[in-house]
Amino acid sequence: MSSPPAAADQATRSLREPELRAPADGPLIQVTGLEKTYQTARGPLTLFKDLDLQVVSGELVAIVGQSGAGKSTLLHILGALDAPSAGTVYCASTNVATLSPRQAAAFRNREIGYVWQFHYLLPEFSAQENVAMPLLARGQPKREALAVAANWLREVGLDDRRDHRPGELSGGEQQRVALARALVNNPRLLLADEPTGDLDEHTAGQVFDLIERLHANHGLTSILVTHNMDLAARCTRVLRLECGRLAMSPTGLKRNST
Repeated sequence: MSSPPAAADQATRSLREPELRAPADGPLIQVTGLEKTYQTARGPLTLFKDLDLQVVSGELVAIVGQSGAGKSTLLHILGALDAPSAGTVYCASTNVATLSPRQAAAFRNREIGYVWQFHYLLPEFSAQENVAMPLLARGQPKREALAVAANWLREVGLDDRRDHRPGELSGGEQQRVALARALVNNPRLLLADEPTGDLDEHTAGQVFDLIERLHANHGLTSILVTHNMDLAARCTRVLRLECGRLAMSPTGLKRNST
């Protein structure tokens, strides 16, 4: 597992040391009996019923399924952005369903990196400032935060674009900035919800190449929601969410049999 590129000593000290990560052969995520029900005008809407999931540290897992199946909701629950109706959700040895809003925010900032289909970069700030935001949110001095952000922009190939605002970047560049921002706190878990969904095929392939490289170089555990079966097939496992439960997809079975 490598560290981000060399930088100022204070900046590199802010990155988690490898020995603090979970063991490579241990489960980082353990979900048991997960249920999620929403109350709607037409009555209860149940997305998950007795859903189980285990993800071992170091895996790159794809979740596929029809629109509306609950894939994004599942990521939200895993990442402490939403609470289950029933069941247990352990992530990084923490039962995220029991966290208070303040505890959940601290947990997300410390343990989880998010990338969405839309980049959600702040338009009035530069790429470097956007990447530094999670560090500033946890109280790191601005100078150190900007130094770490510059390292991550260099890692995603955007060292020469760090002073550009989001509107001055291409779609692929915006997603690379979003990836750098997601990983600037050196989280254990990367959650990516259709990260290539707004990109053309060539650019989507480049962004996924980068996700694979960052996943491997930084010892991440990654869960990717996608409709792109070609990209999903490159993951460690492919799970299909259907009728409220997860099952190995034929793509995943084929990969694991080779």
